[in-house]
Parts: sequence; structure tokens; C-alpha cells
Amino acid sequence: MSTETEPGTVNEPRTATAPSTVSAAPRTRLPQPTLPQRIALAAGVAAIGVVLVLTTSLNPWYTLGIGALLLVIALTLREPIALPVLAMPALLLVNRVGGTLSVSDFVLFAAFWPALLFARRPLGRTLRNLLWANAFYQVTVLFTVIANPYLANAVEWVHSWLLVGGALLVGWAIGAAGWARLAVVLYLTGSAVVTVAALTQFGMNLAAGNTGAVYLNEPFLMHKNFIGCVLAFAAVVVYARPRWLRLNNLLCLSLFGFFLAGILVSQSRQALIGLAVAVTVIALRPDPSRRRSKVVLLAVAVAAVVVGFLVQDQLESGDQYNSAYQRLVWFGQSLRIWEQYPVFGAGLRWWYTDRFDQQFQPPNAEFEMLSSGGLVGLVGFLVMFAAMLVILWRMDRRFGTLAFVLVLMRFVQGQFDLFWVAAQVSIPFVLAGICLGAQEHVRRRRLDEDDHDHRGFALTPRSDP
Repeated sequence: MSTETEPGTVNEPRTATAPSTVSAAPRTRLPQPTLPQRIALAAGVAAIGVVLVLTTSLNPWYTLGIGALLLVIALTLREPIALPVLAMPALLLVNRVGGTLSVSDFVLFAAFWPALLFARRPLGRTLRNLLWANAFYQVTVLFTVIANPYLANAVEWVHSWLLVGGALLVGWAIGAAGWARLAVVLYLTGSAVVTVAALTQFGMNLAAGNTGAVYLNEPFLMHKNFIGCVLAFAAVVVYARPRWLRLNNLLCLSLFGFFLAGILVSQSRQALIGLAVAVTVIALRPDPSRRRSKVVLLAVAVAAVVVGFLVQDQLESGDQYNSAYQRLVWFGQSLRIWEQYPVFGAGLRWWYTDRFDQQFQPPNAEFEMLSSGGLVGLVGFLVMFAAMLVILWRMDRRFGTLAFVLVLMRFVQGQFDLFWVAAQVSIPFVLAGICLGAQEHVRRRRLDEDDHDHRGFALTPRSDP
């Protein structure tokens, strides 16, 4: 059989798949295992089988856990960022693992390690600046960890870093690997499930004559403010709908109304206020790739007036047990605790200790930081958020606007309720990290395309994330 020859060569074969300038690598055969190696392999497989049988016989739920673990390992071998991507909908779950750790925290911790090991290097300049801002905050609250030595204080110091710095890294790894769209769609899918559950629960409550806020029982176990806040993050994503996510406009408009309905039945005022602020920023900030109607600002103004009237009615009702009055009481108690520890605070999660008669988490970010980290911790907290917002505002608007409003929303929500609450902190920072990673992915793709065009190689068409 004849073979093609290059000009100037004599009978030099070339493969159909190799470029003309690169010869095909010869295929090598792996050595066959020896008899002792086969015996050792069979013994290892048998031992694993025995362990699995004994483990699953003790608790059938271990079967599901072991199966999920093996699946994650297999997927990670195929795609190193598989676990962070698949973890997105699980970030919504606040059920407790072993009575102490939430599923959201557990999943974030598990996703952090493949993100740390396999994230695209070098990390982008914007991400590094955000991590430095977070590191500044961590240093300022380290003083309260040293001044108040108890276990919950040290644990929360690590936990708060994971919720911000760790979440940013997880999001970056997802976006930089080109999985931004899939990860966001998975989060929106999980949010849609929560919305269906909230609307169903509201319908059941309404049938029983109850028009109050929605609280979800098993399997979600979600408070009304948690429902509202996480759905607000989903709503702002579909409202912003940046082009690099490649989401259908009509579908996004429908989902925005759907998520808004879930927020309304939750009756979470801080979620509505945060969403109103985010929508206002998006509507007013020019976008080079999209024109937005300003009519939505009328709805934002109406929502602000309604929330204002609701709060005023609570304060004028004379009911000292409603949420508005209770917050005022907690603010006063937080200040009295801070007066005892003015510089470094009483320690993170001081309400887990028996040093005070009060056992509550202050429902405001600044009051929590003042009582927990003192003046030093409060300054670190405010500087961290101010620096992050400035950094994100200066990004390319196609990627930075969504990241900016997500972080801003969390700060606004924290003015009216608990701030350091598991998923309500990690979700916006993961999504913001995805925006940063997606920008880096597009930048590298363009550099690769320019390099290939310069060399004269043909490109396989691939769409941006």
C-alpha cells in the first residue's frame, strides 16, 4: 500500500491526525502485571468489598454516602473542577450534618480543596486583590481570637475566611475552567426548587387561613429570611443576565418574576431591599452589550415605600415583641456588651459562651462586628467591603457589574438581619468568583486564539462561557 510523501522526502509516512510538521508518537504497550501483582490486586479489591459490606450493614445510609464519594472521585479524575461545579445547588442546603455543621458549609469545605489544588494559575489580579482585602479583615479579627481564647472563637475565625476567601476561590476555579454557565444554571435550578417549595407552603398556609411568612420544614429547614436572601441572589443573576452566561432573555424574565414571587411569600424585607438596590445599580449603570429599561425603577420605588410603611407600622403598634422592637432591644444589649470589650470585642460567636446572660446573634452586621471584634474588627470589616466594592466596580462591566451587586446585596441585607450566616455569605461570593473566573477564561481563550492565528493553525470553534 502506498503512502503519501512530503515534498523533498523519501517514503516518510505521516498519520492523518498529526499536523504536517509533527510526527505521530508511537503507541506503547503497557507491561502486563505479574502473578504476584495480580494476587495483590485481587486481594485489595476483596478487602475493599469486605469494608463496603461491613460499613453498609451498620447503616444503610452509608451506601449512598460511599457511592457519592466514589462518584465524586471518578468525576474529579475526569474533570478536576467537577466537585465545585456540582456543589452549587447543595450550597442552598442549611440542614445540619451531625448537629453542628450545615450541609452548605460542608460542601463548600469539600469544594475548596479541588479548587485550591486545580484552579487555573496564576490567579487573576482582581481575585488576588479581593483575597488581600479579605486577609486584612482576617488579621484585624485575629486580635479578638487571641484576646478571647475559646474554641468557638477560633473555629469561627476559620469559618468566616472560608465563607469569603474560600468561596471566592471556588467560584474563580469554576469560571476560569470554563464551567461558569453550567454552575450558574445548577444554582438557578436549586433556587427554582426552593421557590416551588415556598409557593407550595404558602398555598397550604393560605388554605388554612394563615397569611404569615413562609418557613420550610423537612427536607429544607429554611427560615423566611434565608429563603428571601438566596432567592434574591438568583433573581439578580437572571435580571442582570450577562451575555457570557448565554441565558435566554424570555426565560430570564420569567424566572425573575418566579423568584420574586418566592421572595414576596417569604416576606423577607431585607431580601427585597437588597434586591431593589441591586436592580437599581444594574438599571442605572450603562452596559456596552445591553440596553435596559428604566421602568423597573418605578417598581423599586413602590417596594421601598411599602417596606417603609411596614416597618413604621411595627414601630407605632406598641407591640414590644414584634421584630422591629426586638431588634432595637438587641442593638442596645450589643452595645452594652461592646462597652465591656471596646477595642478587640468579646470574641466571635460570644453568644455561644456562658459569659453573658444574653444568648443572641446581633441582627446587624456592624453591631455584630462591634460586639465580637471591637473597634478593630469593625474597621477591618468595613475596609474589606469598601475595598472589594471598589475593586469590583473597576472591572470590565460585562463581568464586574453582576459581581459588584452580589457583594453589595449581601452587605445591604446584613444591615437588617444576621450577617455571618453560612450560605447567605458564601453564595454571593462564590457567584462573584465565577464572574471573575469567567473573565479570565475569556481572556485566555482570546490569547490562545490570537496565538493560533499567528501560527497559522486552524481552530476548533468553541463558544465563550
